[in-house]
Amino acid sequence: MTADYDEKTRVTQVQQQAPADDSPSNDCLVVIYTAEPGLLGKRFVLEKSPTRVGRGADSQIVLEGDSVSRRHAHLERRAGAWYVVDDGSTNGTYVNEEQIAREQLLVNGDRIKVGPSILKFLSGADAEAKYHEEIYRMTIVDGLTQIHNKRALFEALEKELMRARRYERDLSLLMFDIDFFKRINDQYGHLAGDHVLRELARIVSERIRREEVFARYGGEEFVILLPETPLPGAAALAESLRARVANHSFVFQGERIPVTVSIGTALLGENDKVAADLIQRADEKLYEAKRGGRNRVCS
Repeated sequence: MTADYDEKTRVTQVQQQAPADDSPSNDCLVVIYTAEPGLLGKRFVLEKSPTRVGRGADSQIVLEGDSVSRRHAHLERRAGAWYVVDDGSTNGTYVNEEQIAREQLLVNGDRIKVGPSILKFLSGADAEAKYHEEIYRMTIVDGLTQIHNKRALFEALEKELMRARRYERDLSLLMFDIDFFKRINDQYGHLAGDHVLRELARIVSERIRREEVFARYGGEEFVILLPETPLPGAAALAESLRARVANHSFVFQGERIPVTVSIGTALLGENDKVAADLIQRADEKLYEAKRGGRNRVCS
């Protein structure tokens, strides 16, 4: 005898439960740029939601600076993700150079700017490894402009100097700075000054070839190292960059900021024994350009 079974298939939907807001996390913020030497490279593990950022002593991340409010912003965890929320700060909170309206979801690698400081958001199971990679990167990259720093420049310059000597090839160097940069900071504010530095680095980087080295030398000074480039070629590039900067529209918070640069160029000579000799001669030409009225190139 055969029994008939009315067999039904039961379908059960399985939904992945979002981690609780207080669950352990490797997510962190790393200070990659700041006016406070003791904070550079410091890691803040995001263990508490909210994690407050500001000038006030009740903040978990205390940052100094006239453009930092007492309660500037906070980091808030929702369903396993972190959001940065501006707490009505006077000068705003920025993510990847853009001011946020109120809050923004953070993704790995985002850069949060609060006043003069920049913190990089690192997340995921490998956040620890990313942190160590970031610490190494900070030794060769300027945190504000994201181009090479002075240390990386000198390492490249020593290498290229030896190569130029060995193979008897040209090596040129451009040194330039922003005209009346202090006036920009005084008139428009330091946040505007930071914007000008970043934007200048961006538009110049677009004209730099892979074998060339573009670095922030310090403050508003920059250097470009040009292997296998004779002086006329260096001077032509310098004039192109000067015009590019002068014609570019630098706008911060709706205000247009006039920006020009003065540039000095130099070619590696027989009397240049070390890298500093070539830099010094380019620097002398830079100041010749500034004495001549600025917004010009001297070779």
